[in-house]
Amino acid sequence: MLGCTHGTMFKTSVAGGSYQEGLTVHLQGVPPGLYITEAEIYSALLTRKPGQSELASPRREPDVPIIYSGVNAADTMPGFSNKGYTNGTPMVILIPNLDRHFEHIEQYQSTNRTPRPGHASYASYIKYGEWDDSIGAGFFSGRYTSTIVAAGAVARHILKRHGIEVFAYVKEAAGVRAGEVSLDVARDKVDKYREVRREYDPIYNWLFTDGRFTTEMRFLQKAAVLAELEKDLIAIQSAARIMDAKAISEEHGVHPTMNCPDVEAAFAMEKRILEIRDEGDSSGGLVEIVATGLPVGLGEPVFNKLDGELGRLMSIGTIKAVEIGAGYAVKDMRGSEDNDQIRAKDGKVYFESNNAGGVTGGLATAQPLIVRLAVKPTPTIAKDQRTIDKVSVENAELSAVTRRDPTIVARVWPVAEAFTALILLDLYVQHLGFQALGCGR
Repeated sequence: MLGCTHGTMFKTSVAGGSYQEGLTVHLQGVPPGLYITEAEIYSALLTRKPGQSELASPRREPDVPIIYSGVNAADTMPGFSNKGYTNGTPMVILIPNLDRHFEHIEQYQSTNRTPRPGHASYASYIKYGEWDDSIGAGFFSGRYTSTIVAAGAVARHILKRHGIEVFAYVKEAAGVRAGEVSLDVARDKVDKYREVRREYDPIYNWLFTDGRFTTEMRFLQKAAVLAELEKDLIAIQSAARIMDAKAISEEHGVHPTMNCPDVEAAFAMEKRILEIRDEGDSSGGLVEIVATGLPVGLGEPVFNKLDGELGRLMSIGTIKAVEIGAGYAVKDMRGSEDNDQIRAKDGKVYFESNNAGGVTGGLATAQPLIVRLAVKPTPTIAKDQRTIDKVSVENAELSAVTRRDPTIVARVWPVAEAFTALILLDLYVQHLGFQALGCGR
């Protein structure tokens, strides 16, 4: 299978599938001297994983990462304190599948001849034939996006050390749109949302807070802990603290499962999503991504424009459109309305608006980068759908019997955030290298 690698200077390769043994992330270009832990990576993954609310699939994958290579196993010589730090070699992260149940496999087997409309299951069967990994949708399942989130956690760690921050949130869901908030408020709300999710996550507490999973452990010791987690998964997750949405919103100012900085809108989104779910259907939405601290000139002309590279966000399976800045609204603007007027004050340049979304000519302007992604409804629904038998090529009907998400928008924002970080870091390394050659001031 081709097409599973992204990047030039920071290269990400992913592998695995929904019902294979697990998933793998292989990162080249991770600089030496960084201290990145499984707890940090898991903190990003827990915002994406299923089974945490009515807004997500009931599959209970814990998405626990294991750093398999790329860090020093011990201090390399007397007087050095570099154990556990990255050493410049490729970093490999494993994400084992721990919630694979054979009754669900049988459900997939019984429906795999009738591909889901709106899903890749027909095209992938034609491409790969009878060997197509179609149990749980294989590599075309949203399951694979855990690899992007894990890679993105590393990328965000590196970018933040250089003053670049990337965050994302739900802008619209099921037809309910959030009100406008400042970027500073949005960032603070997203940070608080992460804190709340980590605080209430039973797996984080069982593994990391209680000290069962530490950086000191060898791979086989960590694997033994995950085997114990797999055996007691339901009991551990059932012992989670009850997330009282109203109480959490009053105390922390966030909705516990819908990452939207407009809390009132978040509750309205949840209500509408569940209403549509109860009708047997699914819904889509809009994710907004923001990046701050980008240097002027980040990006390359023609084929590697910053906005062109951001178009790669369409690689996320459920995304059907990408817009930057004013996006589609520019079709109804005049030049005098769309142009971001440039001014100077005290020797510093600023813009009077940001319709360009922080990009002109494919290069960053140092304004906040604003990207929005249109998220389609989940293809799997609880209504009969017209399809075919892909083996006999006869007409058929499909009724959903597998686990499903009533919407993807509540879980796709961390994927969008992570993928954006991968794109920006790859361009940033190229930018630094080019500048070091003597270009510019």
